[in-house]
Amino acid sequence: MKVMNSERLSYRLMDQNDGEILWQLDQDPEVMKYISGGKINTMDDINTIFLPRMAKYTNPEQGWGLWQVCDKISQEYLGWVLVRPMDFFSDEPKYKDIELGWRFFKKAWGKGYATEAAQAIKDALVEQTDIDYVSAIALEENVGSINIMKKIGMTFLKKELHQDPLGDLDAVYYQMPTK
Repeated sequence: MKVMNSERLSYRLMDQNDGEILWQLDQDPEVMKYISGGKINTMDDINTIFLPRMAKYTNPEQGWGLWQVCDKISQEYLGWVLVRPMDFFSDEPKYKDIELGWRFFKKAWGKGYATEAAQAIKDALVEQTDIDYVSAIALEENVGSINIMKKIGMTFLKKELHQDPLGDLDAVYYQMPTK
């Protein structure tokens, strides 16, 4: 799958050589607030947990993986957008229901970058792959992420325990059909 540059942003599917820039983003407790309660990741966490997990779901043809988001002009790294099947690490991944997630440096917050990136990647998924739904989850108090979900066309689906090998969390689910 290809993601075309949007108005202000460029995109690149990240790989196993991107550990350093993944680690940089995870060093701000405010960025990590709704992910790990503010606990920052060590480089060892990135190398032994995060990169192996990313390798399991990365599929360039389907567009699955982490998409690096950069300012189109300066090439400054702003954050990333996750693309993978919902419930990927469960016994029953939902290959026709694709999860979007995002993480951006605090300096990029409030400027519409995450919304622009999520919209561009969602549009590429809908146009270039055969999926039925695009979904996202967040903690209920993560109003910023929920607002992005709404802006890109998702609506509230349910509140439920999201199970993940790294830890379960009570999450709100948003979704939109693609057809």
